[in-house]
Amino acid sequence: MRTQVAIIGAGPAGLLLSHLLHLNGIESVVLESRSQADIEATIRAGVLEQGTMDILNNAGVGARMQAEGALHHGIELAFGGKRHRIDLTELTGKAITVYPQHEVIKDLVAARQAAQAQLLFEVSNVALHDTDTTKPSVSYVHRGEAARIEADFVIGCDGFHGVSRPAMPAPGRQDFERNYGCGWFGILVESAPSSEELIYAQHDRGFALISTRTPTVQRLYFQCDPADHVDNWSDDRIWAELHTRLENSDGWRVNEGRIFQKNIISLRSYVSTPMQAGRVFLAGDSAHIVPPTGAKGMNLAVSDVHLLAQGLEQFYGKGSEAGLQGYTAAALKRIWRAEYFSWWMTSLMHNFEDFTPFQRQMQRAELDFVVNSRAMATALAENYVGAF
Repeated sequence: MRTQVAIIGAGPAGLLLSHLLHLNGIESVVLESRSQADIEATIRAGVLEQGTMDILNNAGVGARMQAEGALHHGIELAFGGKRHRIDLTELTGKAITVYPQHEVIKDLVAARQAAQAQLLFEVSNVALHDTDTTKPSVSYVHRGEAARIEADFVIGCDGFHGVSRPAMPAPGRQDFERNYGCGWFGILVESAPSSEELIYAQHDRGFALISTRTPTVQRLYFQCDPADHVDNWSDDRIWAELHTRLENSDGWRVNEGRIFQKNIISLRSYVSTPMQAGRVFLAGDSAHIVPPTGAKGMNLAVSDVHLLAQGLEQFYGKGSEAGLQGYTAAALKRIWRAEYFSWWMTSLMHNFEDFTPFQRQMQRAELDFVVNSRAMATALAENYVGAF
């Protein structure tokens, strides 16, 4: 098979890139190891920055997001027994939309299938070849048949555990990593919203978060040991922990309901650079990971592929490689800003075992500074909505 761009991975990054290329008349083939049902059922966070909303709308795939997503104009920080609102829109003129990642994937799959795109699900044995040449290729097995794609470019959007990053030439590569030593215990629950906006809570027992998904489904998290297991937590124990960490003396309470999903994730930061070698490029989680505290993961993936789509449009439309050659440098400016903000939010809101009493007091002093200083609140808001 021959195509202009081979894309590995049908997450938000790979699907959106394929769609953006299609809008500019550029052919692509998308390879995905999971089934369509699997990718559309994988429930992950979905805080969309203003810029991400704009890209999806401009690409013609934002109608359902606008109709069903929850537009939020602020967030709340809870600590010391009180909640403090950060007015995102008043401080920045922008907002966020809470719209789950799997819903974005459904919208993108529908758009690609309506355009009769080549989406190959349930492929295996994917391997990159000739990554140091101008004629890279990808081999794979689909429906029991071995096949190969000859492409002008190969884009790895297959996540941290995918095959793309390990296939990049090793000389000159740098990996930057921070493991925070803590995790998030996440639940999905059938209940009415406990809050109209996201609540980030810092408590002596650890961090907690309320995030609305739909009018009937809520997502809640609390800090835990990443080596813990969900079977150690009964529903009663979970609710007791969330009530303790989130509630204060004002009478507000977390809405309980039927918990239908539990999982634990470990918090870490990771960046692999450069994000390109020859005509092979990385985007999204293939190249970088952020802790979820800053709500940047999917937004960074969208930013990456938007840059790549622009570079490929310049290449095919004008014969210019400037955008592609500058991809890593341009992407890393945004990535490191997001890594910083995610690290800062994580450090601000979580309890760490090695914190001294002095450090805990500094953490509380910084939280007081953030909610009582317009300059500090604006800095948080600008980073949160992506207004830079």
